[in-house]
Amino acid sequence: MYTNIYFIGIGGIGMSAIARYYHYKGLKVSGYDKTPSELTAALESEGIEVHYEDNIGFIPKDVENTLVVYTPAIPADMGELVYVQEHGYRVIKRSRTLGEIAQGQKCLAVAGTHGKTTTSTLLAHIFQNSGEGCSAFLGGISKNYDTNLLVSRNPVIVAEADEFDRSFLQLFPEIAVITSMDADHLDIYSDISNMHDAFKAFASQVNGTVIAKYGLPIEQKDTKAQILRYAYDNAGADFYASGIKVDECGYFTFDLNWPGGTVKDCKVGIPGWINVENAVAASAIALTYGLDPEKVKKALSSFQGVKRRFDIHLNTPGCAYIDDYAHHPKEISAAISSMRDIFPGRRLTAIFQPHLYTRTRDFADEFAEALSGVDKLILLDIYPAREEPIPGVTSEIIFEKVTAPEKVIMKKEELMEYLQNEPVDTLITFGAGNIDRFIRPITEMLCQRQQDI
Repeated sequence: MYTNIYFIGIGGIGMSAIARYYHYKGLKVSGYDKTPSELTAALESEGIEVHYEDNIGFIPKDVENTLVVYTPAIPADMGELVYVQEHGYRVIKRSRTLGEIAQGQKCLAVAGTHGKTTTSTLLAHIFQNSGEGCSAFLGGISKNYDTNLLVSRNPVIVAEADEFDRSFLQLFPEIAVITSMDADHLDIYSDISNMHDAFKAFASQVNGTVIAKYGLPIEQKDTKAQILRYAYDNAGADFYASGIKVDECGYFTFDLNWPGGTVKDCKVGIPGWINVENAVAASAIALTYGLDPEKVKKALSSFQGVKRRFDIHLNTPGCAYIDDYAHHPKEISAAISSMRDIFPGRRLTAIFQPHLYTRTRDFADEFAEALSGVDKLILLDIYPAREEPIPGVTSEIIFEKVTAPEKVIMKKEELMEYLQNEPVDTLITFGAGNIDRFIRPITEMLCQRQQDI
């Protein structure tokens, strides 16, 4: 049993949840991250030591009793990582750690190239709100609980099963939802066929039931588990919504159909049609597990969403601002579609920060097509994350193909000054990089503008 858990990349959303878990268990937790953030500040306020320089002096010296957890987003030649690998520490990836924590418990997993964070967070809320309880390792900060970690004595773990670096192959769930299998992470998988093979391998590790979105290429030969299907409103699926209605603020009510009957007049506590689909997926796991349908319905209505997932910061007749983590073309298209539903006839401006050179290169055409659905695009430079620049790959390769009525391109350092003189009706920020640093100043600027009118 280890007494020290040391994290390299502790500020990542998945890493920080595991750090919080071990801290809760009473172990000595510390770690490195590249830059301070709201998340690292929260960890420090909870008593976890975090530093921001690559310095082996911060690594616990007790090799035998120290477990080192790292994220594959860390460069392989990073000094601290090289040191622990060469000095006898047990060093494992985040995904392996989560797999070990889940062993011996009932794991309920949500996989998919998009939709998994909201769906898994909603599933965890259903279990909490129903009184059943669960532990949960989430890929975002739940607005109901203001954390990405829930802990319970009930031996049920809700996990976001991440396909990046084939991380989800460390999990062996009892029930799993697969929300989407669109091409992504082609720097790892090289093509969509290899990525599909990884999802099928994940399905083969499920012990009880795989609940795949209707139309996904998961077949019975791919898994020993039972296969069920869910959909937004396709009556050919095992779980689907019908009688769908939307109010003037974009909140949906619907009847939830499942093999056990129909749950009438469900309402999702956050707006947007995409969240009806997410609610069907989360409810499908909960009902398959055996939770009471009326308790599932009650939980759906009290769900407050996830920070940075279609996250409403301002909503007035004169101005609305929403932030979204979307960094894949399909996610961006879904968010824009939801914005058009909620704010019909209004002028939509999007600010997009592309994430990764490889993703920009691989999906430039698809990004341009999705972003052409807004009235004005403000495009920022690429956020590189773990990658080195690729010659010829810049935001320009998206920008030149966008057909929106208006478009501008700029460095992120220029954004706030530009927005000072920009009329805003409805605004959405997109991206998985550090665009989140602009949320507060944009919100404050727009609120002040509303007060001055």
